[in-house]
Amino acid sequence: MRYRIRHETLYDYQQLVLLSQQVLHLAPRPLAWQQIHTARINIQPAPDFSQTSNDSFGNPNQTIELNQPHQHLSLISELDISVLARKPVALSSSLPWQVVTAMCRYPGSAALTPEQRDALIFRHESPLIRIKHEFADWAAPCFVPGRPIFQVAHALMQRIFTELTFDPEATDIGTPLLEVLRKKRGVCQDFAQLMIACLRAYGLPARYVSGYLLTQPPPGQARLIGADASHAWVSVWCPSQGWMDFDPTNNISPSQQHITLAWGRDFTDISPLRGVIHGGGHHELTVRVTVAPYEDQLLPEA
Repeated sequence: MRYRIRHETLYDYQQLVLLSQQVLHLAPRPLAWQQIHTARINIQPAPDFSQTSNDSFGNPNQTIELNQPHQHLSLISELDISVLARKPVALSSSLPWQVVTAMCRYPGSAALTPEQRDALIFRHESPLIRIKHEFADWAAPCFVPGRPIFQVAHALMQRIFTELTFDPEATDIGTPLLEVLRKKRGVCQDFAQLMIACLRAYGLPARYVSGYLLTQPPPGQARLIGADASHAWVSVWCPSQGWMDFDPTNNISPSQQHITLAWGRDFTDISPLRGVIHGGGHHELTVRVTVAPYEDQLLPEA
């Protein structure tokens, strides 16, 4: 599957911004199942300083600085990318979750493989995901003794999909996960982080994945520019199998319809745009995302 993706981020400030320093996570992560044909980011006004690098999780990022006064900031990311089919993994072939938990405990003087060291970073608390007994209690029916870890993750994904309602008005970036669990409402970011919190509550490594998802327009209607959104899902680690993705918002295992951008401990690690400004006052933010098969004809959003 080959896609065209356009991600527009527009800031309109009430007052002049005198200085802006930002870190962007808008470039896709190179992966075995992704072929990046083109990836470009247009920034207006043009930054006075720009540097690309990889963050501590291996995600491409871009640091920019604008020193000239401005009241508008536009960032437009355009991708041309192909997503390949991933090799299917039998859920039952993974290790029992209790074995994985034991293998992820602090080993003392035992040597860790590079893969283990990378995975254990995602076992601990992070800014938006706290380890609470409430998460372990709610998820307990999924953690049947001896159940393979990927089957546990699949059952947890299904429970979140079944019991929680997608509601863009219910939460914002700062809504605590315990409130999400209490209200049983939220968006893909909340569902992904809740699933991660439940897994980490049992000592299991799980990471937050950001990207895009191909959505289908209503029957008989053309695909609209700007009608989509960024997406988030979860990746779970098993020592014998590596990482496997789960999408609790849609109750599916991500495949060729999911385009991976970056991963981290939670949303704060891989926010599309994060930084500081001097000045600006109140601002309005507009985000428009378009995900389309490469051959599709697009129409402006009404």
